[in-house]
Amino acid sequence: MGCWVQMVNQNRAGTRSRPYRFGRSKVIAVAWVLLSALCAGHPAHAVTDAAIIDGFQKTVFGSEYARRQTAYVRKFVGPVRFYVRSRVGRAPVARVHQFISQLDGLISNLNPRLMPSVRFANFTVHLVNRAQYKDTVRRIVLRNPNAPVRGRCMVRSIFSRMGITRSDAVVVVDEGAALFERCMHEEILQGLGPLNDDPSLADSMFNDRSRHTEFRRFDRLILNVLYDPRIRVGASPQEVARVLPRVVRDVRRRIEGR
Repeated sequence: MGCWVQMVNQNRAGTRSRPYRFGRSKVIAVAWVLLSALCAGHPAHAVTDAAIIDGFQKTVFGSEYARRQTAYVRKFVGPVRFYVRSRVGRAPVARVHQFISQLDGLISNLNPRLMPSVRFANFTVHLVNRAQYKDTVRRIVLRNPNAPVRGRCMVRSIFSRMGITRSDAVVVVDEGAALFERCMHEEILQGLGPLNDDPSLADSMFNDRSRHTEFRRFDRLILNVLYDPRIRVGASPQEVARVLPRVVRDVRRRIEGR
């Protein structure tokens, strides 16, 4: 599992990976359980402001496998226009649509939208079986037939200091319902900006060693901090540090009622 970053002119493109099988009856049951968890929120153990700041800095400013470190804020500016392209049937498409539709209520200022055509999208989720994975990554996402393909699922983001201009997530659906859920959640969420993994983040999906399969409260806090208007796209760690404690407190008050 990993994330790599490539230079695209003066933009960088980050790429992540994860495993996944899709059993229709099992995934429906898992989906309802996860939906209930999302709506109810996680009563996870208490987390400090310092831990959220640490997680933000590690996921937003780091770039695993980057040729150069991208130490500035990366996120979408304006609506995130999603399109789900499927080579595996309609059932997994409905599940991804459901999750994307929930993001509007889970991440403030994100403004996610589902598009009727890939032509209008700036974030495409490609649903494939394992046999189609490498070809999809090379031919459609990277557009390089000889590119190395790491991991089992991935997301690639193209960005500059002006923001993320495009993300493409490739999600494998025929290697288990639980892995499909993890892959879907992690790759979509990381394609919104927190592109780095860190093994020290035990309560996060942004950690190659974790087994989490749903949108964690910890990661929700990170993404709400990232999309707060005071966290400016292209800002350096030093610039963000001036406002980060206040933003974290405000986000926690809004989400947790603290």
